[in-house]
Parts: sequence; C-alpha cells; structure tokens
Amino acid sequence: MAMKIFSERRSIRRYGDRPVEDEKLEAVLEAARQAPSWANMQCWTYVVIKDSAVKEAVAETLKGNPGQKAILAAPVLIVACADPEKSGTVNGQPYYMLDVGISMQQLMLEAWNQGLGTCWIGWIKEDEIRSILGVPENIRVVALTPLGYPAVLPESPGRKPMQEIVHREKWG
Repeated sequence: MAMKIFSERRSIRRYGDRPVEDEKLEAVLEAARQAPSWANMQCWTYVVIKDSAVKEAVAETLKGNPGQKAILAAPVLIVACADPEKSGTVNGQPYYMLDVGISMQQLMLEAWNQGLGTCWIGWIKEDEIRSILGVPENIRVVALTPLGYPAVLPESPGRKPMQEIVHREKWG
C-alpha cells in the first residue's frame, strides 16, 4: 500500500448508485480480518447490509447524525461489532475498542485502495441498532461505515504539522 493512500483517503458522505462488486467487498473484509489484535483474539465481527429496508431502519436511528444520508445513499453498510470477552483490559481500559478501530482502519484503507469510499460513524444508538440487526446482548456495536463509490471527492481537511503532534525523547 503506497503512502499516498494515507494522505488521499477521505471520509465520503455522498455516494453514487453503482453497486460494489463482490470481489471488492471481499477484499475490504479480508483487510479487516487481517488486522492485529489483543493476543490475536480477533474480537471483531462485521455485519454487511445491502438490503435497503435494513439500511433505512439503521439510518432511522441516526437522526441528527450527518452520516444518516450517507448510509441511505451507499449500496453497502458495514457494522463493526466486538465481543469484549475476546479482548483484554489493562488499567480499566477495554481493548476491544482499539482492536475494532485497527480492523476498521484497515477496512477503510483497503476500500480506498479499491476505489471505494467509507465514513466512520461512531455516534450511534447501540441498543437500537443491536435490536434491528439481532446482535446478541454480549456483543458491542462499535461503529458503522457506508461503503460505495464516491459521488464527490472532498478536499483534504488538512493535518496538523508534525511539530504539533510529535515530541522527541520527552514532552515539550
């Protein structure tokens, strides 16, 4: 994967109606599957949704969320879930969120590599989505991403300069 994927990837909120080819969807899911995780426990599970009625039901839970329209427009919705029991906890911090975050990032980067767009949606109503999708109570719904061909490629929002985010040897 070329370094430019990191700088060129964008959050896509407007999608065309072109369907996502199965082989591209599988490549994206394979990238997520290959992610590193706590003790290689691989706590994540993904729900792939193409059915318009199910996407509409999930989108309905996101009133006020800018991602709602993206979910309705994209041909695919991917829901990232995690089993907290299949991940570690250190100093009271559960690592399943980090494990899913790494897996989702790999999914999103491979999607971009495949010419597809995504947008991390983490502001969700977990219990409502769990009910719609039949996700068991012991499984956490962590994030969603629409997946499809971008209708619009937004400009870069920019990044902070390196000297603002990196300290060498000690803070300051």
